[in-house]
Amino acid sequence: MKPAIRAAAALFSLVCAGHAYSQADYPSKPIRFIVPFPPGGGTDIVSRLVTSKMTETLGWRVVVDNRSGAGGSVGMEVAANSAPDGYTLVMGQTSNLAVNPSLYAKLPYQPLRDFAPVSLVSMIPITVMIAAKAPYKSIADLVSAAKAKPGQVTFASTGNGTIGHLTGELLQRVAGIKFIHVPYKGASQAFPDLLGGRLDFFLASLESAIPQVKAGTIRALAVTSSKRAPALPDVPTVAESGYQGFEANTWTGVLVAARTPQPIIARLNTEITRILDLPDMRARLATGGAPVQTGPKAFAALLKADTEKWARIVKEAGVKVE
Repeated sequence: MKPAIRAAAALFSLVCAGHAYSQADYPSKPIRFIVPFPPGGGTDIVSRLVTSKMTETLGWRVVVDNRSGAGGSVGMEVAANSAPDGYTLVMGQTSNLAVNPSLYAKLPYQPLRDFAPVSLVSMIPITVMIAAKAPYKSIADLVSAAKAKPGQVTFASTGNGTIGHLTGELLQRVAGIKFIHVPYKGASQAFPDLLGGRLDFFLASLESAIPQVKAGTIRALAVTSSKRAPALPDVPTVAESGYQGFEANTWTGVLVAARTPQPIIARLNTEITRILDLPDMRARLATGGAPVQTGPKAFAALLKADTEKWARIVKEAGVKVE
């Protein structure tokens, strides 16, 4: 072997050995965990549950970095442009990963290209809720009312392009009717109008519904998951209500930058799965069902399927955001 070739081979071996060592020694420095929303919100709460357990049970140094703005796009862009070394994680969710690519022509990141999924963390259904005094008893009643009064039955969401809004659009299509969408800036703004009878129903996450259901101010007609929610076991699914196959959930999941080494992704998935399986974590995250633990490939498949699903609904419904 020529000296130049031997030198190149030796250098390649050293680089490979160093790369393998760095992966085996992972993590050897603090991990930045980006939350693309402000402190105190649902995504932030779930993220801090996970990161606190990473520190408590694994001894890892994890620093939460809230990078809010543009519906989660600011934080996602920072994560997408980070070094693919496993030292920057991000908590993505349905809206900023599966919906935003269809809503924004100039999104500064492409989820399917720029991220490597690690593990899902939670899967929460949308709840079809009405005021406790409303006359409706089932999804069938809402559909019947919409057929009897075209253009008069209203539903609220927490904003144009949100999962609640798109779930309403999906329900209209499978039922063959038309509701009137009324967007709000948040659940706290929608509830007064729902309770005051100015809205017929509200589509929002199960987490938003539970306190109101317990207080007796609203009734849940259905949940949009494939199975009933443990938190509301007497409430049927939309599929059970006559629309077989109907499913719409909002989920959260941990991702890293694309091209992160597979051994590091596997290590992260293993440890996050163990954390989610702890009894106290199961109890905290079981609002909409059992905590979700999936491998990177299954998470990637869900992301691809949901991106295609919501893109179709956005296009068919002509959803626009300002």
